[in-house]
Amino acid sequence: MKIYAISDLHLSGENVTKPMNIFTSFTKEYLDKVIKNWEEIVENDDIVLICGDISWAMYLKDAKYDLDFIGRLKGIKVIVKGNHDYWWKSISGLRAVLDDNIFALQNDSIRFENVVICGTRGWTVPEPKTEIKKEDLEDIKIRNREVERLRLSLNDAKAKQKEGDALICMMHFPPINSELEDNGFTTLFKEFKVDKVVFGHLHGPKILTPLYQVRNNIEYYLTSCDKVNNNLVRIL
Repeated sequence: MKIYAISDLHLSGENVTKPMNIFTSFTKEYLDKVIKNWEEIVENDDIVLICGDISWAMYLKDAKYDLDFIGRLKGIKVIVKGNHDYWWKSISGLRAVLDDNIFALQNDSIRFENVVICGTRGWTVPEPKTEIKKEDLEDIKIRNREVERLRLSLNDAKAKQKEGDALICMMHFPPINSELEDNGFTTLFKEFKVDKVVFGHLHGPKILTPLYQVRNNIEYYLTSCDKVNNNLVRIL
């Protein structure tokens, strides 16, 4: 079993026409490249982590077309919510329509063989020296709520984790700023001894966040599809 990751597919299937040219770093054929690479390297017993911004759809009935498309791709898929996934409302409603090879995480986790995977959407992390008065109070409220959701997910993972299991955390928003300063998310990663953190959200040539970095013995992977040349990233 191998584990790969990618994020920000921004699928726009049936009845969804949101253009990808709002992200200047996306090529017209980006999805063809993702599919080609996916089919070349993924086996049916492999796992692909998809870290949010899955579909432009506004409602689950419309996102179903894109979710079915993902379901037809090889491998076992694990998904978390992104900031554009407005169709993701009720987790029970979502799980009711997913193919058997897609698992949606929300305040919980899942174990495969010798790895436990958990995650949450996350939220923006302030850059160094950001004054509280200059940061939107609503952002602070949402981020604090997401920290607690991450704790719920990690607690669930800890209950499932067996000796020797790797612990992978999926997020959509980057859980670190440009200076790798500690925050509520990274504190939990250290507390629960997370091995790897996978995230997306970032797009464009001006983004300088490394595709791979290590802090406090935790590996961080940026997997936005335009930043990884539309190829899946090998995580484990």
